[in-house]
Amino acid sequence: MKIVPLGNSSLRSSCLAYGCWRVAGSWNPAEVTPATEAAGRTAILTAYEAGYTLFDNADIYCRGRAEEILGRVLREVSGMRERVLLATKCGIRSAGDPHPQSPQRWDFSGDYIVSACEASLRRLGVETIDLLMLHRPDYLADPHEIAGAFVQLHDAGKVRAFGVSNFRPSLVRALQAACPLPLLVNQVEISLAQRAALEDGTLDQCLELAITPMAWSPLAGGVGRRRSAAVAQPAGVSDASGFGSAG
Repeated sequence: MKIVPLGNSSLRSSCLAYGCWRVAGSWNPAEVTPATEAAGRTAILTAYEAGYTLFDNADIYCRGRAEEILGRVLREVSGMRERVLLATKCGIRSAGDPHPQSPQRWDFSGDYIVSACEASLRRLGVETIDLLMLHRPDYLADPHEIAGAFVQLHDAGKVRAFGVSNFRPSLVRALQAACPLPLLVNQVEISLAQRAALEDGTLDQCLELAITPMAWSPLAGGVGRRRSAAVAQPAGVSDASGFGSAG
């Protein structure tokens, strides 16, 4: 499989990345069974054996169960952790977190980013996440507070690199202006049914800032049960064969 760089960094990834949002078989942890977990492990192993080297996850996927399943595979397969890049996302807080009356919301406070990352590390069973992304925009976020959390996690060796997901160009620019670390990717929805990123400046900005676009749902959820996220070099974003799908 073709290998591409992430941004201007030393990180290299397969041009297709495996999206893990369905590996638990459900969004509801109570519905996860040994059979659905086994199917998820099989899907991850199949992707790995096919040459996928970037596995895209998020703490919100089945409330962490997807990260746990991926973590088990990493422990079971000798040498896999050293050969793959682990990407996960944070910033969406489920209803009931941290109190029963708490609503679902977006939270990019520095303390929450750090605590969410540390929880993902525990579920994945690793010391370092290769790529941590902010999942969806928190309109009340302070870019300087986010930058502080990123620097703290990077300096502690807990995260190698950072990116965003579903961010409009102006918010990417505001965050990058505040952050001394480069944003490597912007994961956005791109498909024949969803062309906004082609028209609103998102992909133009990726070219401008050497941000790698990562397309999710490039087939609009219409083909297959197991879906992948795709990474494309900014200059090669028109290559539809390089797109897969993430959550």
